Amino acid sequence: MLKDKVAIITGGTRGIGLETVRVFKENGAKVILFGSRKETVDKALDTLKSESITTDGYYPNLNDYDDVSKTVKEIYDKYGHIDILVNNAGISANKKIEETSSADFKKIMDLNVNAMFNMSKAVTEYMKKEGSGVILNTSSMVSIYGQPSGVGYPTSKFAVNGMTKSLSRELAPFNIRVNAVAPGITKTDMVASLPKEMIEPLIKTIPLGRIGEPRDIANAFLFLASDLASYITGVILSVDGAARS
Repeated sequence: MLKDKVAIITGGTRGIGLETVRVFKENGAKVILFGSRKETVDKALDTLKSESITTDGYYPNLNDYDDVSKTVKEIYDKYGHIDILVNNAGISANKKIEETSSADFKKIMDLNVNAMFNMSKAVTEYMKKEGSGVILNTSSMVSIYGQPSGVGYPTSKFAVNGMTKSLSRELAPFNIRVNAVAPGITKTDMVASLPKEMIEPLIKTIPLGRIGEPRDIANAFLFLASDLASYITGVILSVDGAARS
């Protein structure tokens, strides 16, 4: 579905991001994963290599536009085009507002929103040259419903939705599609480490009767990245088993 497409995936060293790397590679894409540190990137590349999957990895500072721009240019010069960007890097939060410092809030907004802007800005230049492209963003079910604590996280994901919808309109004349996937509760490392007594009540709130797998989310990214979604832009696709907060 993505034969010979060049895709950059941020937050690609674990969880949903790493599974999206696998799914894109299975579907013929040339994938470049981004991580926060050399150690995490090297670990992800080693994991993929053990599965007979080879790809490139980088670790630019996503909050430094110059660093991002330099890395994206290096990728463009190497591959000749950039077709897909998946903005997946992000952090969550669950502290009450009185326990959340301004620095805590800023850290969330920097990675979940500002980094997404930097990456989108950097790739847009090259996608416009090609006359096509796809930008995909990781949102969250809390961008629709909010959450009872950790106000920075849903605030950042509301911003993700706003940027997605706005850029979809701005970039549509250049045949660049912009969409987002809003996962529900997904079996990432963090969720897998939670006690059974905490997870089971959550599962009961999901009509499909289970939490999501990383591949469920990766498959949604695959669909939106592919030509099957060529007339879809500006959409926030919920992948949450019909869960409601």
